[in-house]
Amino acid sequence: MQSTVLTQLSTRRRLVKKYIDGETKEQRKARKELEKAQKSVEIPKKLPQKSVENKYYVLCLKHGTKYSADYVNKLYNMVKRHCTLDYEFVCLTENPSDINEEITIKPLPTGLTGWWCKPYIFSNQLELNGVVLYIDLDVVISNNIDHLFTYAPDSWCTIRDFTRAQRPDWNRYNSSVIRFKTGQLNFVWEEFFKKKNTVQAKYYGDQDYLYAITVNNPAKLYPDEWIQSWKWEIRSDKTLAPGARGNRQLKNIENVIPNKECCIAVFHGDPNPHNCYDPWVVDNWQ
Repeated sequence: MQSTVLTQLSTRRRLVKKYIDGETKEQRKARKELEKAQKSVEIPKKLPQKSVENKYYVLCLKHGTKYSADYVNKLYNMVKRHCTLDYEFVCLTENPSDINEEITIKPLPTGLTGWWCKPYIFSNQLELNGVVLYIDLDVVISNNIDHLFTYAPDSWCTIRDFTRAQRPDWNRYNSSVIRFKTGQLNFVWEEFFKKKNTVQAKYYGDQDYLYAITVNNPAKLYPDEWIQSWKWEIRSDKTLAPGARGNRQLKNIENVIPNKECCIAVFHGDPNPHNCYDPWVVDNWQ
């Protein structure tokens, strides 16, 4: 008898969750969709915040299917091995599936695609408070990165675009690594949000847009030796093997290592780290 009563009570509880008195079919459908969306977005896992003004964040961005959760997790592992500061690791994404549970997830707004997701990293809507070191997923870290947080502390920082390998006087930006204080570049996002279609039509990508909109507040560039292109500045042979763009490998394997000042090797274009079998990459991308 008691078992029957408990079963009936359990059934009623499930029905209460499923149906609300006075709720129409359309309202119930909308409520269920909202509940489903909320479950799929994020449950931020905050680390203790010892000092708001000095809080450090490492931020990455995963959107679409170009990079798997494995890329996020490996970046997290590399930062953990090579940063001694007290920081919080944050991933901005619309899909947190399979991402390490120790990583804080921030939801990516809808309506953004490709590299045009990147202006949102500067938005105050992320509700971060401190110093942010943004790092692309297609990198390999092998040395300490503490100095990327502390270098030129009153400026925002980025790197020279790797066209510098062909043109030594090149001064445009590459957005693989960017350091800024929260709120410092919020205008980059606000201007993009207001004129999204115009900006995307005018500029080739987020790097050109960032360079243009910060002309009156230019970045302090990190020394070239600290962050380098794997295929253009570290390797000798830059030849790619035949294949579909986005999935090509280097034609030959090279047993080379970055200079001792280099802490991050960037894999812009092809190959991505998972398609590179150079021993140094295999040893460090994990």
